[in-house]
Amino acid sequence: MRSALDRFYSVIPAGGVGSRLWPLSRADAPKFLHDLTGSGSTLLRATWDRLAPIAGDQKIMVVTGRAHRAAVEKQLPGLADSNIVLEADPRDSSVAIGLAAAILVRRDPDVIIGSFAADHVISGDRLFRAAVNEAVLAADAGFIATIGITPTEPAVGFGYIKSSGALDIAGAGSALGVECFVEKPDLATAQGYLSDGGYLWNAGMFITRADVLLEELGRNQPELRDTLLELAAAWDDAATRGPAVDRLWPTLKKIAIDYSVAEPAAAAGRLAVIPGEFKWDDVGDFASLAKLNTNGNSGDLAILGENARVLADSSSGIVVSETGRVISLIGVKNIVVVDTEDALLVTTSENAQRVKSVVDALKISGRNDLL
Repeated sequence: MRSALDRFYSVIPAGGVGSRLWPLSRADAPKFLHDLTGSGSTLLRATWDRLAPIAGDQKIMVVTGRAHRAAVEKQLPGLADSNIVLEADPRDSSVAIGLAAAILVRRDPDVIIGSFAADHVISGDRLFRAAVNEAVLAADAGFIATIGITPTEPAVGFGYIKSSGALDIAGAGSALGVECFVEKPDLATAQGYLSDGGYLWNAGMFITRADVLLEELGRNQPELRDTLLELAAAWDDAATRGPAVDRLWPTLKKIAIDYSVAEPAAAAGRLAVIPGEFKWDDVGDFASLAKLNTNGNSGDLAILGENARVLADSSSGIVVSETGRVISLIGVKNIVVVDTEDALLVTTSENAQRVKSVVDALKISGRNDLL
């Protein structure tokens, strides 16, 4: 009998625009296609390199938009053609992960899948692999498993997982039960979570048997599950895939997997969490990007861009430049400046989460050329 790890398949949902990183992140060049850490690797490539030693190159599936196929294949030359799933248009994480599960379970009924976002930054590969290994064993025991990050500060930009008692799962000694998921809190609430010690950051990683995932999805969103199964039945035949996508894709409901699977599973006692001790960030806005590139030193100025020309005096925050224009900063703290050929953003770290409202305003005004 094959071990749980032998049956493990990594899934990388590579979707979303990263609207809080506008104007750097755009529809045609979303944040997962950028090198945001100065490492020389895009976030997508770094995700692949982190997963390949666990699953192997031939057992990594990427779910992305049709418009990004060429860029994804260029960055991931080891990606098998059968393992790239192209979405007709974005339908949120239940569709991306659910379709991958439905396709893979047809290929291997005993497959265990792990979903890992393409646009997160993780360091501490050994600790990451250890957490994934435990999550795979929890999944093999019938749980839907997630990896929660041990908080290092009272962050208000992340969701939280409230853990319960230890679970008795062979090989997964760190596994805890999950009481509930908690939305992004205010600062006072987040400080309480940190003091309590029973809360973990929700990193959006899910590891489960594919059939268990589809069963849970069927309990809560039966029409969506049935449509995904119908799509999967046609997927591996080029002659049937296109007509099935044209007919079925517009009917797919947009819903996050947190709501369709994770929260109901937690309420029913079917969710396990493995505390992850590695460093993790979802790079959700320019404030977190500044932190990443200054090692958390709020008094420093992070400068990104190959041709960035920045003159700074007594200033902190982040400057991202794609133009080569000279940018001068004098006596400004926690500044965010993003300079691209067709758009300029100026804000502060405290208001970084509000950048999404600019994108919403551009959509309303019909300025799709800037999205």
